[in-house]
Amino acid sequence: MENFDLNILSGFRLLDVIDIFLVAIIIYYIYSLIKGTIAVNILIGVGLFYGIYLVVKQMEMRLLTEIFGGFISVGSIALIVVFQQEIRRFLIHIGKNISLRRKKFLWSFIGTKKTAQVDHGEQLKPIIDACRSMSKSRTGALLVFSRYFDEEYYQSSGEYIDAPVSKRLLESIFFKNSPLHDGAVVIVDFRIMTASSVLPISDSEDLPPQFGLRHRAAIGVTEVSEAIAVIVSEETGEISLAKDGNINMNLSPEELDKILKEEL
Repeated sequence: MENFDLNILSGFRLLDVIDIFLVAIIIYYIYSLIKGTIAVNILIGVGLFYGIYLVVKQMEMRLLTEIFGGFISVGSIALIVVFQQEIRRFLIHIGKNISLRRKKFLWSFIGTKKTAQVDHGEQLKPIIDACRSMSKSRTGALLVFSRYFDEEYYQSSGEYIDAPVSKRLLESIFFKNSPLHDGAVVIVDFRIMTASSVLPISDSEDLPPQFGLRHRAAIGVTEVSEAIAVIVSEETGEISLAKDGNINMNLSPEELDKILKEEL
């Protein structure tokens, strides 16, 4: 037994430790992305399917082995199709971490963060004022702050506007009798690009039952992109902010202003 253990240790390299560590990180990221979603049930089903295939193959049940083996042979393509949203979210998460590190590195050489926040404070003022007003009047609203404008995605599902952000314009769009009040306003570089845009709905099973379409859409768009979404509840007037599939509830206009300055 001692000789066997020594043989194992002698063949264990530093690269093997690194290999195991990297695989553990990948598994952790995948789990964190699919946790609480329907993808977990799909993954369990795939694992069960593969387990049955191994059993029938071991028992030499040729017909079932051929049937299950046919599905297994195209399994990689099927997994890409089924988990395309999770794969996209995983790649966005990696890219965003790299982008944040690059920006932190650049900030150490050019300018100060405080100067940028002052400029954003002036640009955010009409947005904060509009959210404060709509919160008091309980006017439902959904604002999406995107880093870039995907014309094929946003413009195809909404009305193209391309106008500077203003308090009156936001209030007019989300006025309950306005034809554009349903859907989201997409803001890029502090310009309203589209209104009445349709967003992907989150399929997370952990969301509270009282969440309506606005909250689910806000979480959904932040799950598949780097966007930040602000929601004003029509029922309660509560202001919320969604980022990376997570949501901060019951924010005051001052708290919203502080968070947006940091994030934008």
